[in-house]
Amino acid sequence: MKKLILLFFVTILVVSCKKDGKEPEQIIIKEPEPEIRFGYKIDDYKVIQDTIKSGESFGTILDRHHVFYPKINEIASSAKEIFDVRRVRAGKPYTILASKDSTEKAQVFIYKHDKINATILDFKDSVVVAKNYKKPIEVVQKEVEGVVYSSFSQTMDSLGIRPNLTYTIADIYAWTLDFYRLQKGDSFKILYEEKFIDDSTFAGYGKVKSAVFKHKGKDLYAFRFVADSTLNIPEYYDEKGNMLRSFFLKAPIKFQYRISSRYNLRRRIAYYGNRVRPHKGTDFAAKIGTPIIATASGTVVESTRRGGNGKYVKIKHNNTYSTQYLHMSRQAVKRGEYVKQGDVIGYVGMTGNTGGPHVCYRFWKNGRQVDPLNPKLKLPEAKPMKKSVKPEFLKYIRPLKYQLDYNRIPVEEPEVISETIAKK
Repeated sequence: MKKLILLFFVTILVVSCKKDGKEPEQIIIKEPEPEIRFGYKIDDYKVIQDTIKSGESFGTILDRHHVFYPKINEIASSAKEIFDVRRVRAGKPYTILASKDSTEKAQVFIYKHDKINATILDFKDSVVVAKNYKKPIEVVQKEVEGVVYSSFSQTMDSLGIRPNLTYTIADIYAWTLDFYRLQKGDSFKILYEEKFIDDSTFAGYGKVKSAVFKHKGKDLYAFRFVADSTLNIPEYYDEKGNMLRSFFLKAPIKFQYRISSRYNLRRRIAYYGNRVRPHKGTDFAAKIGTPIIATASGTVVESTRRGGNGKYVKIKHNNTYSTQYLHMSRQAVKRGEYVKQGDVIGYVGMTGNTGGPHVCYRFWKNGRQVDPLNPKLKLPEAKPMKKSVKPEFLKYIRPLKYQLDYNRIPVEEPEVISETIAKK
């Protein structure tokens, strides 16, 4: 009888819904999406996250999680092409995926190299699988602009920019801009990339796509572009397609220096009775320990200590040019080593005859010391862009230059943008 009464009410409800022209609502219970991490369904495992302690090895970690040494040796041997388990380092985080049964035996070991990269060792089956893993990265286009009132690095720091990007900009403009000689009121704008993982975790900077410095009334542009598809190496060019990189850097120190004494063949020194004592170098004063960099690539022909020069390094760049770096606190290279432009070759000090911490930078051309800062000195230039590539480059930089100049992304066609820029 109760079943008949229930059936009667259900029938009335269905008929009532149909009279209203509505179908009865269906309640759909949607199961939650499974959590996937490192390519694994996390709910299937007991997840153990930890950090490698000082003195711990790969073997001791797995042994603690019920994997015994015959199996550990098999894992290490199978994985050696991808990952040397002896190279695990204290302080690095790791994740273990263990079985959910009473044994809680480790089945997967995940070693995290950094925020993005990891190595996965999967040994839950008879065959050990070793692979490298990279977290999906979201690249976001960003821009930053500022006005220099003290130094470029302090300005970037005040804008919340980390040193990595500041150093990158210094490298890009190392041949065309003396960062010590920036004037109060000089301004800049940079279009660059930031990388994120898990939507919000900052994972470093990407490419610097373009930049402009307004210095001494001039706009110094930099655009990243691959001009030679066979080499596929990006370089930075100005708005006319001239490469920013040249054979020699402007200074052997990146930041925080001042030129305390220039090349001067008629210099008189009061200490020596106001007699002429030629100074055949350029002194860059900086704090003790400041890195000194090679202004061009070449072979170290001297790395020693001698008399008033103190500790120094001399580099032969080719049959025409050599450079020397004096008064180091210590050298970072040895005779016979090949160094690339920008490599650290030593550190600022006060060895030899010197009244304060600095590096005396000396420059030889055809065996004669000359002034590298003399604008009349013709120095070799980097390989220019091919004429056949230039039209493609100019088309590519139009929207980037427009954004730098007008603070907005262009919506017009490139031809229209070009006309607008030409009228500026």
